[in-house]
Amino acid sequence: MRDRFRVSQRRACRVLKQPRATQRYAPIERDDEEPLTKRIIDLAAAFGRYGYRRITALLRLEGWRVNHKRVERIWRQQGLKIPKRQPKRGRLWLNDGSCVRLRPMHKDHVWAYDFVQDRTADGRRIRMLTIVDEYTRECLAINTARSLKSDDVLELLAWLMAMRGVPEHIRSDNGSEFTAKAVRTWLKNVGVRTLFIEPGSPWENGYIESFNEKLGDELLKRERFDTLKEAKVLIERWRVQYNTVRPHSSLGYRPPAPETWAAEPVFALLSPPLQQEQTNELHC
Repeated sequence: MRDRFRVSQRRACRVLKQPRATQRYAPIERDDEEPLTKRIIDLAAAFGRYGYRRITALLRLEGWRVNHKRVERIWRQQGLKIPKRQPKRGRLWLNDGSCVRLRPMHKDHVWAYDFVQDRTADGRRIRMLTIVDEYTRECLAINTARSLKSDDVLELLAWLMAMRGVPEHIRSDNGSEFTAKAVRTWLKNVGVRTLFIEPGSPWENGYIESFNEKLGDELLKRERFDTLKEAKVLIERWRVQYNTVRPHSSLGYRPPAPETWAAEPVFALLSPPLQQEQTNELHC
């Protein structure tokens, strides 16, 4: 406006109704702007499906004193991807106002388990049995093999219950591995109540379905598994990272396993060069 109409800054601001302080403002770059930007880019490269809010939580756990607004500004300046918002899902309610699904009330109240399928580079199938604690959101185990049957389900459950304790309920779909007579009898004998969802209603098992979606989005769709052994190593490493590093929005952007916060060996996993070095060793 000043160049076109040859007027003073005062008159141009008055006509445009823009405060002169805004026109004269000069941004002050902080001393830690460059290292913070570099760290944000490193974390975004290491965790490609994390948004700026989870990156902010990781930075705070590392000791950075930064809020999400500053991280979002740098995020947009660097052209980093912002994941699309997911639509909100409604609850299943009965006429009396009660919820169909049993809600977890404390640790080891309700476990949930399900199967996930993928393939190695040669086209052969691999199956994963995932088990989560619905209250803490912690992934208790992921058993990876070419095939998994009811005996494998019992073996993993027996090991988990011996190490962690017996849950009150366990939720699953109506797959043959879960509804087998041997599995139902064994669970009844150890005092675990089974919760089977309605056929064709995966939303009734929302916690494990959500976890399986994260597993696929953050690992299975990004990694190529040449061998079954490589798949086991990378999947188990991701499970540990999910429990000890990954910020969970429903837990206040903290990991499901709080006793591991700020553990130095865990945060070494956040370095992309180290991840690449470990992946190269696996391929070798």
